[in-house]
This record gives sequence, structure tokens and C-alpha cells, in this order.
Amino acid sequence: MTLKIDGVEVSARGSLNGQAPRCEHLDMAPGAEYGLPQCAGCLILGLSWTRLLVCLTCGWVACSDDSPGGHAREHYRETDHPVVGALAPLTAWRWCYVHERTV
Repeated sequence: MTLKIDGVEVSARGSLNGQAPRCEHLDMAPGAEYGLPQCAGCLILGLSWTRLLVCLTCGWVACSDDSPGGHAREHYRETDHPVVGALAPLTAWRWCYVHERTV
């Protein structure tokens, strides 16, 4: 499908129901064992966190972007580990830093 945006033709890629295509980074996550339920960066700096995320590549636990430290994104920048998940019971939320979207 081709869309015309500001006079420029752009090919539209998506799934049949309008959802974004599956993130291949999620398929590369090995299912690592999770670390302790705390953000080491925040503990060192004396900060509190809003929400904890776990790196699905290595199991590193760190605070989310809406926390003062934003240490999970910092971990991504240092390691290129692309996908994190919420470290909360009964939550399947996952985020891909490469695609900047939930997966």
C-alpha cells in the first residue's frame, strides 16, 4: 500500500489489522534469570524508582524512564540489549528500545 504524505509517496507497512509488525528483537531475548527487585543505580544515588524493568537479554533490573534515574534506558545504551519487560506480577508488558514501542 502506498500513502501520499505532504506530496511524497511512502509505502505503508503493517499487519492486516493495523498493528505494527512483530519485533524480531523479542525473538532474540534468551529468557535470562532476573536480578534482585531493585535498581542498583538508584540505590547508589539515593533515588527512589517509579517502576522496575528487567532486561530480557541478561536479567539486569533497573528503573523505568518515568523514574528519576531512568537506569533501564542507560543499560540499553551501554549494552545494546534491546527489550525490557515490566518487573511486576501478572504483567506481560515489554518495550523495544530499538523500535521505541511496546512489543
